Amino acid sequence: MNKVKHSFVRRDKVTALRRVLMVLLFGILALAFCSIFIASQGFNPVEVYAKMFKSAFGSWKLGWAKSIQTGVPLMMCGLAVSIAFKMNLNNIGAEGQFAMGAIAAAGVALFWNLPGFLQIPVMIIVSILAGCAWALIAALLKAFWNINETIVTLMLNYVALLYLDYLCYGPWKNTTSLGLPYSNDIPETAVLPSIFGGISSSFILAIVMAVIMYLFFKYTTTGFQVSVIKNGPASARYAGINVRRNILVVLGISGALAGLTGSLQVSGVIYHLQPNIPQGAGYTGIVIAYLSKFNPLIVVLVAIFFGGLEKGAYAVQTMGVPSQLATMIRGAILIFVLASEFFTEYRLKSSKSALKEKEA
Repeated sequence: MNKVKHSFVRRDKVTALRRVLMVLLFGILALAFCSIFIASQGFNPVEVYAKMFKSAFGSWKLGWAKSIQTGVPLMMCGLAVSIAFKMNLNNIGAEGQFAMGAIAAAGVALFWNLPGFLQIPVMIIVSILAGCAWALIAALLKAFWNINETIVTLMLNYVALLYLDYLCYGPWKNTTSLGLPYSNDIPETAVLPSIFGGISSSFILAIVMAVIMYLFFKYTTTGFQVSVIKNGPASARYAGINVRRNILVVLGISGALAGLTGSLQVSGVIYHLQPNIPQGAGYTGIVIAYLSKFNPLIVVLVAIFFGGLEKGAYAVQTMGVPSQLATMIRGAILIFVLASEFFTEYRLKSSKSALKEKEA
Protein backbone atom coordinates (compact mmCIF):
# COMPACT_ATOMS: atom_id res chain seq x y z
CA MET A 1 0.00 0.00 0.00
CA ASN A 2 1.43 3.38 -0.98
CA LYS A 3 0.95 6.55 1.03
CA VAL A 4 1.65 10.00 -0.43
CA LYS A 5 3.74 12.14 1.87
CA HIS A 6 3.91 15.92 1.48
CA SER A 7 6.69 18.09 2.87
CA PHE A 8 8.30 21.46 2.24
CA VAL A 9 11.93 21.40 1.12
CA ARG A 10 14.31 24.29 0.48
CA ARG A 11 14.93 25.12 -3.15
CA ASP A 12 18.46 24.59 -4.41
CA LYS A 13 18.44 27.94 -6.19
CA VAL A 14 16.08 30.91 -6.20
CA THR A 15 16.27 33.17 -9.24
CA ALA A 16 15.81 36.93 -9.00
CA LEU A 17 12.85 36.68 -11.39
CA ARG A 18 11.06 34.19 -9.15
CA ARG A 19 11.64 36.36 -6.10
CA VAL A 20 10.17 39.41 -7.84
CA LEU A 21 7.18 37.47 -9.22
CA MET A 22 6.37 36.00 -5.78
CA VAL A 23 6.46 39.43 -4.17
CA LEU A 24 4.11 40.76 -6.86
CA LEU A 25 1.77 37.78 -6.49
CA PHE A 26 1.50 38.08 -2.72
CA GLY A 27 1.14 41.85 -3.01
CA ILE A 28 -1.90 41.27 -5.23
CA LEU A 29 -3.25 38.71 -2.75
CA ALA A 30 -2.87 41.29 0.02
CA LEU A 31 -4.89 43.82 -1.98
CA ALA A 32 -7.56 41.18 -2.64
CA PHE A 33 -7.70 40.39 1.07
CA CYS A 34 -8.05 44.08 2.00
CA SER A 35 -10.76 44.52 -0.65
CA ILE A 36 -13.12 42.48 1.51
CA PHE A 37 -12.84 44.95 4.38
CA ILE A 38 -12.87 48.01 2.13
CA ALA A 39 -16.07 46.86 0.43
CA SER A 40 -17.65 46.05 3.80
CA GLN A 41 -17.23 49.72 4.76
CA GLY A 42 -19.04 50.89 1.63
CA PHE A 43 -16.02 51.93 -0.45
CA ASN A 44 -15.07 50.77 -3.92
CA PRO A 45 -11.74 48.89 -3.61
CA VAL A 46 -10.73 49.75 -7.18
CA GLU A 47 -11.22 53.47 -6.53
CA VAL A 48 -9.32 53.27 -3.24
CA TYR A 49 -6.35 51.49 -4.81
CA ALA A 50 -6.35 53.82 -7.81
CA LYS A 51 -6.23 56.80 -5.44
CA MET A 52 -3.32 55.23 -3.52
CA PHE A 53 -1.32 54.56 -6.68
CA LYS A 54 -2.00 57.95 -8.23
CA SER A 55 -1.01 59.74 -5.04
CA ALA A 56 2.20 57.74 -4.65
CA PHE A 57 3.41 57.43 -8.24
CA GLY A 58 1.00 59.33 -10.49
CA SER A 59 3.22 62.38 -11.03
CA TRP A 60 6.75 63.43 -10.28
CA LYS A 61 6.40 66.44 -7.97
CA LEU A 62 3.37 65.30 -5.97
CA GLY A 63 3.91 61.56 -6.41
CA TRP A 64 7.38 60.12 -6.91
CA ALA A 65 9.17 63.02 -5.22
CA LYS A 66 7.04 62.75 -2.07
CA SER A 67 7.29 58.94 -2.03
CA ILE A 68 11.08 59.11 -2.32
CA GLN A 69 11.25 61.75 0.41
CA THR A 70 9.06 59.63 2.69
CA GLY A 71 11.22 56.62 1.88
CA VAL A 72 14.58 58.21 2.79
CA PRO A 73 14.39 57.58 6.58
CA LEU A 74 13.08 54.07 5.88
CA MET A 75 15.99 53.58 3.50
CA MET A 76 18.58 54.71 6.02
CA CYS A 77 17.12 52.64 8.84
CA GLY A 78 16.93 49.62 6.53
CA LEU A 79 20.62 50.05 5.73
CA ALA A 80 21.42 50.49 9.43
CA VAL A 81 19.83 47.25 10.59
CA SER A 82 21.01 45.32 7.50
CA ILE A 83 24.65 45.57 8.47
CA ALA A 84 23.88 44.18 11.93
CA PHE A 85 21.72 41.35 10.61
CA LYS A 86 24.55 40.43 8.23
CA MET A 87 26.40 39.17 11.33
CA ASN A 88 23.31 37.74 13.05
CA LEU A 89 23.18 40.72 15.41
CA ASN A 90 19.69 42.05 16.06
CA ASN A 91 19.78 45.83 16.18
CA ILE A 92 16.18 46.61 17.15
CA GLY A 93 17.31 50.03 18.35
CA ALA A 94 17.42 52.04 15.11
CA GLU A 95 14.40 53.98 16.39
CA GLY A 96 16.30 55.24 19.43
CA GLN A 97 19.55 55.78 17.52
CA PHE A 98 17.56 57.83 14.99
CA ALA A 99 16.18 59.95 17.84
CA MET A 100 19.59 60.50 19.42
CA GLY A 101 21.02 61.54 16.06
CA ALA A 102 18.19 64.02 15.59
CA ILE A 103 18.74 65.46 19.08
CA ALA A 104 22.47 65.87 18.44
CA ALA A 105 21.95 67.50 15.02
CA ALA A 106 19.26 69.87 16.29
CA GLY A 107 21.44 70.80 19.26
CA VAL A 108 24.27 71.82 16.93
CA ALA A 109 21.97 73.84 14.67
CA LEU A 110 20.16 75.61 17.51
CA PHE A 111 22.87 76.22 20.10
CA TRP A 112 26.29 76.09 18.44
CA ASN A 113 27.29 79.39 16.89
CA LEU A 114 29.13 77.95 13.89
CA PRO A 115 30.00 79.56 10.55
CA GLY A 116 27.36 78.77 7.93
CA PHE A 117 29.55 76.48 5.83
CA LEU A 118 30.27 74.29 8.88
CA GLN A 119 26.69 73.85 10.06
CA ILE A 120 25.62 70.87 7.97
CA PRO A 121 28.94 68.95 8.10
CA VAL A 122 29.12 69.28 11.89
CA MET A 123 25.45 68.29 12.27
CA ILE A 124 26.12 65.17 10.22
CA ILE A 125 29.25 64.26 12.20
CA VAL A 126 27.68 64.68 15.65
CA SER A 127 24.54 62.76 14.63
CA ILE A 128 26.71 59.89 13.42
CA LEU A 129 28.65 59.93 16.70
CA ALA A 130 25.44 60.08 18.77
CA GLY A 131 23.84 57.11 17.00
CA CYS A 132 27.10 55.16 17.14
CA ALA A 133 27.54 55.81 20.87
CA TRP A 134 23.93 54.75 21.58
CA ALA A 135 24.44 51.48 19.70
CA LEU A 136 27.82 50.84 21.36
CA ILE A 137 26.10 50.52 24.75
CA ALA A 138 24.51 47.29 23.53
CA ALA A 139 27.64 46.34 21.56
CA LEU A 140 29.90 46.51 24.62
CA LEU A 141 27.47 44.46 26.70
CA LYS A 142 27.26 41.88 23.91
CA ALA A 143 30.99 41.72 23.19
CA PHE A 144 32.28 41.48 26.76
CA TRP A 145 29.43 39.87 28.70
CA ASN A 146 27.34 38.22 25.95
CA ILE A 147 24.22 40.14 27.03
CA ASN A 148 21.41 39.86 24.48
CA GLU A 149 21.65 42.86 22.15
CA THR A 150 18.02 42.51 21.05
CA ILE A 151 16.66 43.38 24.48
CA VAL A 152 19.20 46.12 25.18
CA THR A 153 18.70 47.95 21.87
CA LEU A 154 14.92 47.67 22.22
CA MET A 155 14.91 49.09 25.75
CA LEU A 156 17.23 51.92 24.75
CA ASN A 157 14.60 53.03 22.25
CA TYR A 158 12.29 54.01 25.10
CA VAL A 159 15.06 55.90 26.88
CA ALA A 160 15.95 57.89 23.75
CA LEU A 161 12.34 58.68 22.84
CA LEU A 162 11.49 59.77 26.39
CA TYR A 163 14.56 62.00 26.45
CA LEU A 164 13.40 63.47 23.14
CA ASP A 165 9.98 64.17 24.67
CA TYR A 166 11.63 65.83 27.69
CA LEU A 167 13.58 68.23 25.46
CA CYS A 168 10.60 69.07 23.23
CA TYR A 169 8.20 69.63 26.13
CA GLY A 170 10.85 71.20 28.35
CA PRO A 171 14.10 73.15 27.86
CA TRP A 172 14.11 73.18 24.04
CA LYS A 173 10.43 74.01 23.59
CA ASN A 174 9.63 76.89 21.27
CA THR A 175 8.05 79.56 23.46
CA THR A 176 6.10 80.99 20.51
CA SER A 177 4.60 77.66 19.37
CA LEU A 178 1.27 78.17 21.18
CA GLY A 179 1.90 75.19 23.43
CA LEU A 180 2.93 72.75 20.68
CA PRO A 181 5.91 70.59 21.70
CA TYR A 182 8.63 71.35 19.21
CA SER A 183 11.83 73.38 19.14
CA ASN A 184 12.69 76.57 17.29
CA ASP A 185 13.36 76.17 13.57
CA ILE A 186 16.97 75.55 12.60
CA PRO A 187 18.77 78.40 10.75
CA GLU A 188 18.73 78.43 6.94
CA THR A 189 22.44 77.61 6.85
CA ALA A 190 21.59 74.22 8.44
CA VAL A 191 18.97 73.28 5.82
CA LEU A 192 19.90 70.75 3.15
CA PRO A 193 19.21 71.98 -0.40
CA SER A 194 16.49 70.44 -2.54
CA ILE A 195 17.08 68.61 -5.82
CA PHE A 196 15.00 67.21 -8.68
CA GLY A 197 11.96 69.35 -8.02
CA GLY A 198 11.46 69.07 -4.28
CA ILE A 199 13.45 66.06 -3.03
CA SER A 200 15.87 66.80 -0.21
CA SER A 201 19.50 66.14 -1.10
CA SER A 202 19.43 63.66 1.79
CA PHE A 203 18.28 61.18 -0.87
CA ILE A 204 21.64 61.47 -2.64
CA LEU A 205 23.45 60.88 0.65
CA ALA A 206 21.29 57.81 1.30
CA ILE A 207 22.18 56.43 -2.16
CA VAL A 208 25.88 57.03 -1.45
CA MET A 209 25.58 55.18 1.86
CA ALA A 210 23.90 52.23 0.11
CA VAL A 211 26.71 52.00 -2.46
CA ILE A 212 29.38 52.26 0.25
CA MET A 213 27.69 49.49 2.24
CA TYR A 214 27.50 47.27 -0.85
CA LEU A 215 31.21 47.78 -1.57
CA PHE A 216 32.05 47.28 2.11
CA PHE A 217 30.50 43.82 2.20
CA LYS A 218 31.77 42.80 -1.21
CA TYR A 219 35.36 44.00 -1.18
CA THR A 220 36.64 44.69 2.35
CA THR A 221 38.27 42.30 4.80
CA THR A 222 35.87 43.29 7.56
CA GLY A 223 32.93 42.63 5.26
CA PHE A 224 34.26 39.15 4.57
CA GLN A 225 34.82 38.53 8.28
CA VAL A 226 31.22 39.51 8.99
CA SER A 227 29.94 36.74 6.70
CA VAL A 228 32.33 34.23 8.28
CA ILE A 229 31.19 35.14 11.80
CA LYS A 230 27.55 34.85 10.72
CA ASN A 231 28.11 31.26 9.57
CA GLY A 232 29.84 30.25 12.80
CA PRO A 233 31.41 32.43 15.54
CA ALA A 234 33.36 29.49 16.94
CA SER A 235 34.88 28.71 13.54
CA ALA A 236 35.68 32.39 13.06
CA ARG A 237 37.54 32.51 16.36
CA TYR A 238 39.45 29.36 15.39
CA ALA A 239 40.43 31.08 12.14
CA GLY A 240 41.86 34.00 14.10
CA ILE A 241 39.05 36.49 13.51
CA ASN A 242 38.47 38.91 16.38
CA VAL A 243 34.73 38.40 16.95
CA ARG A 244 34.57 40.90 19.82
CA ARG A 245 36.09 43.66 17.70
CA ASN A 246 33.72 42.95 14.83
CA ILE A 247 30.68 43.12 17.13
CA LEU A 248 31.77 46.62 18.18
CA VAL A 249 32.49 47.70 14.59
CA VAL A 250 29.29 46.32 13.07
CA LEU A 251 26.89 47.61 15.73
CA GLY A 252 28.78 50.91 15.82
CA ILE A 253 28.34 51.40 12.07
CA SER A 254 24.72 50.30 12.33
CA GLY A 255 24.02 52.90 15.00
CA ALA A 256 25.96 55.55 13.08
CA LEU A 257 23.76 55.10 10.01
CA ALA A 258 20.59 55.32 12.12
CA GLY A 259 21.95 58.43 13.87
CA LEU A 260 22.72 60.03 10.51
CA THR A 261 19.05 59.51 9.61
CA GLY A 262 18.11 61.85 12.45
CA SER A 263 20.29 64.62 11.04
CA LEU A 264 18.87 64.15 7.54
CA GLN A 265 15.32 64.34 8.86
CA VAL A 266 15.96 67.51 10.87
CA SER A 267 17.93 69.37 8.20
CA GLY A 268 16.17 68.00 5.13
CA VAL A 269 12.49 67.58 6.02
CA ILE A 270 11.04 69.10 9.22
CA TYR A 271 13.66 71.77 10.16
CA HIS A 272 13.09 71.48 13.92
CA LEU A 273 13.02 68.89 16.69
CA GLN A 274 9.71 67.28 17.63
CA PRO A 275 8.48 64.28 19.66
CA ASN A 276 8.51 60.85 17.99
CA ILE A 277 10.58 62.13 15.11
CA PRO A 278 11.40 58.58 13.85
CA GLN A 279 7.66 57.72 13.53
CA GLY A 280 8.37 53.99 13.45
CA ALA A 281 11.03 54.18 10.71
CA GLY A 282 13.43 52.14 12.84
CA TYR A 283 10.97 49.25 13.06
CA THR A 284 9.86 49.48 9.43
CA GLY A 285 13.53 49.40 8.48
CA ILE A 286 13.74 45.91 9.97
CA VAL A 287 11.01 44.68 7.61
CA ILE A 288 12.67 46.41 4.66
CA ALA A 289 16.01 44.81 5.51
CA TYR A 290 14.50 41.32 5.61
CA LEU A 291 12.58 41.81 2.37
CA SER A 292 15.76 43.04 0.70
CA LYS A 293 17.72 40.02 1.95
CA PHE A 294 20.11 42.56 3.50
CA ASN A 295 21.25 43.77 0.07
CA PRO A 296 21.91 47.52 0.43
CA LEU A 297 21.01 48.31 -3.18
CA ILE A 298 17.69 46.46 -2.95
CA VAL A 299 16.97 48.29 0.31
CA VAL A 300 16.82 51.54 -1.68
CA LEU A 301 14.11 50.23 -4.03
CA VAL A 302 12.02 48.59 -1.31
CA ALA A 303 12.18 51.73 0.84
CA ILE A 304 10.85 53.88 -2.03
CA PHE A 305 7.98 51.42 -2.47
CA PHE A 306 7.20 51.59 1.25
CA GLY A 307 7.39 55.38 1.11
CA GLY A 308 4.81 55.37 -1.68
CA LEU A 309 2.68 52.91 0.24
CA GLU A 310 2.70 55.16 3.29
CA LYS A 311 1.88 58.26 1.28
CA GLY A 312 -0.90 56.50 -0.62
CA ALA A 313 -2.43 55.15 2.57
CA TYR A 314 -2.74 58.66 3.98
CA ALA A 315 -4.10 60.01 0.69
CA VAL A 316 -7.14 57.69 0.67
CA GLN A 317 -8.27 59.22 3.94
CA THR A 318 -9.42 62.22 1.89
CA MET A 319 -12.03 59.86 0.38
CA GLY A 320 -13.41 59.21 3.84
CA VAL A 321 -11.56 55.94 4.31
CA PRO A 322 -10.86 55.60 8.07
CA SER A 323 -7.22 55.93 9.09
CA GLN A 324 -7.42 52.47 10.68
CA LEU A 325 -8.40 50.98 7.31
CA ALA A 326 -5.54 52.76 5.58
CA THR A 327 -3.12 51.42 8.19
CA MET A 328 -4.57 47.93 7.75
CA ILE A 329 -3.81 48.06 4.01
CA ARG A 330 -0.17 48.83 4.71
CA GLY A 331 0.02 46.16 7.40
CA ALA A 332 -1.59 43.48 5.23
CA ILE A 333 0.81 44.14 2.38
CA LEU A 334 3.74 43.83 4.78
CA ILE A 335 2.48 40.51 6.18
CA PHE A 336 1.68 39.00 2.78
CA VAL A 337 4.98 40.06 1.26
CA LEU A 338 6.83 38.59 4.24
CA ALA A 339 4.86 35.37 3.78
CA SER A 340 5.99 35.24 0.16
CA GLU A 341 9.54 34.68 1.40
CA PHE A 342 8.61 31.20 2.63
CA PHE A 343 7.09 30.15 -0.68
CA THR A 344 10.03 31.67 -2.51
CA GLU A 345 12.61 29.71 -0.54
CA TYR A 346 10.66 26.43 -0.22
CA ARG A 347 8.63 24.16 -2.48
CA LEU A 348 6.10 21.42 -1.76
CA LYS A 349 7.48 17.96 -2.41
CA SER A 350 5.31 14.85 -2.71
CA SER A 351 6.71 11.37 -2.27
CA LYS A 352 5.22 7.90 -2.01
CA SER A 353 6.13 5.61 0.83
CA ALA A 354 5.29 1.92 0.89
CA LEU A 355 3.36 0.62 3.89
CA LYS A 356 3.10 -3.06 4.66
CA GLU A 357 -0.38 -4.26 5.47
CA LYS A 358 -0.73 -6.15 8.67
CA GLU A 359 -1.78 -9.72 8.25
CA ALA A 360 -5.13 -10.54 9.69
